[in-house]
Amino acid sequence: MLETIKSIILDYQEISLETGVPRRLRIEVVPGKATVCIGVRRSGKSTYLFQVIERLLSKGVSRENILYLNFFDDRLHNLLQGGLGLITEAYYSLYPEKKNAEMVYCFFDEIQAVAAWEPFVDRLMRTEQCEVYITGSSAQMLSREIATQMRGRALSWEIFPFSFREYLDYKGIESTGPLPTKKRLLVQKAFEEYWETGGFPEVAGLDRYLRIKIHQEYFRAVLFRDLIERHDVSHPKALTDLAHRLVDNTSSLYSVNSLTGYLKSLGHKAPKSAVSDYLEWFEDAYFLFTVRIFDASLARSKTNPKKIYCIDHALVTSVASGILVNSGHLLENLVFTALRRVSPEIYYCKTKAGREVDFIAQMRNRSWSLVQVCESIAEPQTRKREVTALGEAMAAQGLKSGTIVTRNEEEEIKVDGRKIEVVPVWRFLLNLPESQA
Repeated sequence: MLETIKSIILDYQEISLETGVPRRLRIEVVPGKATVCIGVRRSGKSTYLFQVIERLLSKGVSRENILYLNFFDDRLHNLLQGGLGLITEAYYSLYPEKKNAEMVYCFFDEIQAVAAWEPFVDRLMRTEQCEVYITGSSAQMLSREIATQMRGRALSWEIFPFSFREYLDYKGIESTGPLPTKKRLLVQKAFEEYWETGGFPEVAGLDRYLRIKIHQEYFRAVLFRDLIERHDVSHPKALTDLAHRLVDNTSSLYSVNSLTGYLKSLGHKAPKSAVSDYLEWFEDAYFLFTVRIFDASLARSKTNPKKIYCIDHALVTSVASGILVNSGHLLENLVFTALRRVSPEIYYCKTKAGREVDFIAQMRNRSWSLVQVCESIAEPQTRKREVTALGEAMAAQGLKSGTIVTRNEEEEIKVDGRKIEVVPVWRFLLNLPESQA
């Protein structure tokens, strides 16, 4: 096995790196801590590692000082049950002069596939002169697991599929600064493509048939590899049916009771506790996200119905039955994922009069933003409903401004001395700060 690992280390030092589109991520390396990149499958984590390696090489770091292993490599299968110490043994037998003398950069892709990887990385950080970068599909690499096992020697960062700004980078369209007419038209055209294809890097530029096929493959991989296999689910059909139900109800309210009743109507014997577990696992896999009501009382926040969103609006169209999902739901889902890249603190809120505002989110500067999503406010009744709800929420939260995100409309509305900005979705996405990670 030692010789195999040596061979793999040397192989990776010779391959040309597929670095793709540079990601707009602000991941900071902290001395003495492993850098852990977590996110949904196929969001670009491995490519991001290659980008980090490319940056190191451009700064003059030798290829020999870079140790990269992908644990989905079949040749490493025998390591999956432990024995990770062989990795350092193999590396330093290739380069004995580097031990405790030179910085070694270790990149471990999908290391969660290996049993007891945390103590290995923890020991590596303590005993060797190295920087460690790790990726994993988050369902198998939860931050709380890392915190317990690695005793504070790791910092976790989130990687999502392409944001709209990153999609513009992929298209080679400059998105900073003022937008003269020609550039604005290019940006708007690119948004229509992003609306169709979503943010998964692999499907960018593919035709509709291939995109749907790949999205459906992602859906199956998340369900079976990150959920059913990992958690040894005794009722896999119940979990799969629940996933379909939730995707079909993207941007809608749900309760654990209603979902349990739905599974019961299909003949499943999944208790409420199992449904609660499934929902938590979906979120851990960065696949489906639950949004609670904004309430000072945690008990009320937990007992009120919650809303469900998917990691990617275009994946919803590829997987959903199409009966319940409409373009308004997809627009709301897109706005949610854009806000989620910036902050995990996102809620929906209800005014005292019972009117709902889609999102109240805490931004990076700790301020709160109110965001209402509506395809169009051209119809007077719709306009009145959305503006009234947002106006009431702004007053209740003591906020001077709020936003209504539409498909194409743009204006400014004054309500009782407060300002509501109506913005087209493409502009809203460009106005958001870069991703948190």
